Amino acid sequence: MNSSQFKKSQLKHLCAILGCQTLELEYITTHINDYYKEWFEKKKSNETGDYKTYKDGTIKQRAIRPSLRKLKVIQSLIKDKILVPITLPDNIHGGVKGKNNVTNAKPHQGKKYKFTTDLQNFYPSIKHKQVYNTFILLGYSDHLAHWLTKLTTWKYELPQGTPTSTHIANLVFLETDKKLIELAERHNLTYTRYVDDLTFSSQQDFKSILNDILNIVQESGFNISYRKTKYSGNQVVTGIEIFNNSIDVPKKIKVKAKEEKLSGNSIKPYTNYLEMVRRTNRKK
Repeated sequence: MNSSQFKKSQLKHLCAILGCQTLELEYITTHINDYYKEWFEKKKSNETGDYKTYKDGTIKQRAIRPSLRKLKVIQSLIKDKILVPITLPDNIHGGVKGKNNVTNAKPHQGKKYKFTTDLQNFYPSIKHKQVYNTFILLGYSDHLAHWLTKLTTWKYELPQGTPTSTHIANLVFLETDKKLIELAERHNLTYTRYVDDLTFSSQQDFKSILNDILNIVQESGFNISYRKTKYSGNQVVTGIEIFNNSIDVPKKIKVKAKEEKLSGNSIKPYTNYLEMVRRTNRKK
């Protein structure tokens, strides 16, 4: 079998896994620009509600790039059949079935010292070459890694808003996670990550190793958002307030839940969320 025949056989193998036709997959990858939509959202501060700006006053924006039609369907198949079955460390909570921002915050309950930081422009900072190399490390051939990368990246980076991006970002960041987990275990820290939010906590002051944590992240090629980097006792972790014996939602969620109660509406998302968070405090 020559190289061209092997490439075609690999494409057929991928289509067999995903349950789609080879001609369809070839058409989509050739016309990939037709299967994405793009718009820009102005970034707002959760604390003040004002738009975030650069030093020159320009408002910060993020590119939202959801996939469309058949590509979105194929990406969902890649997620379910290829990405979801991959076991990740317990420390990772974003994009993992049965986990969420609440399960990410809960392990830090009762800890005296907390350190939180944020990965800057997480999705667009992950380039197509990193995604390709990740599929190679997972054991896929050059051709399969090529097709999977073509189907999950756009404009040479990981797009924000597709079914596969969070799962792929988890895998790309996995080697960094392992280094952070090893450091956390060595210093008796609790470490969790929810997509681009990293949290560390301990009963003991660990300010002396904060630079070690940041160096691991930066040496792996990721950037830190220093504006979102905090070291203190009382913090909101992935949208959850943490106390010694419980966790709770922020005040703005409580206000929304109260408004729902007064409105008499049967659909109460804020109330349900509040009750779900508080229910974790009753579990042994």
